[in-house]
Amino acid sequence: MENISRIKKISIWIFIVPVIILNLCLLISVNYHLFENTIFVVDQIGRSGFTIPYLDGGISISRASRTYPTYLLFKPGMILTSVLLINYWIANNKLFKNIDNKIRNNNLFLFFGVGSAIFLIIHAIFLGLNIENDLYKFLRRFVLLGFIIFEIVAQTLLVIKIINVKHKIKEFINSKILFIKIVLVSILIIVALISAPILNSTEYTHFKHALEWNYFFGVVSFYLLTSMFWKKSKPSVHTP
Repeated sequence: MENISRIKKISIWIFIVPVIILNLCLLISVNYHLFENTIFVVDQIGRSGFTIPYLDGGISISRASRTYPTYLLFKPGMILTSVLLINYWIANNKLFKNIDNKIRNNNLFLFFGVGSAIFLIIHAIFLGLNIENDLYKFLRRFVLLGFIIFEIVAQTLLVIKIINVKHKIKEFINSKILFIKIVLVSILIIVALISAPILNSTEYTHFKHALEWNYFFGVVSFYLLTSMFWKKSKPSVHTP
């Protein structure tokens, strides 16, 4: 069960890295004046007055991270997060193959999990490119939407997998954290479905900005919960 220790370590970094990176981008945007007369002068588009976007939606994640110098943090930070995600989903796939020896092929969550990481890499690479083209704008939205959908589907499938084999791993897991993960994933799905019509409108700008910051935090919180889900002391797994 060495994969459990690996999963715990990777999952906490999947939470820490993007949270720190995005909030550093936010701090730079809000405190742009601190970088005047330096080589890191903040682009006009990326500047913002004081805001707590989680509450007031004063700035979008894109605006806070796509201009100079914040993209110097955002791009490598998201690529690193993507690499961690790929390793996370591969480690989970190996773990559940060991738990359930009936599984011969890859778990479906592996496909969606790795797919979400690939979408995130593409999004990070192309975010901030100065291309005034309708096709480019469409592809950028498509890639971001792909990341969100694939990520939520992967998380949902993993939770379902855990529930299905819970009787085999009950010694190694925290059932309370599992319940919280189920609630979190359910909320993410419900919010995505309810907010879809609003996101397609040109109104409610501040609401949409606040939603994306909080939704992002909800998505990565799944991995924080994972780090608390598996117990530290784990005996050997016995499969029937």
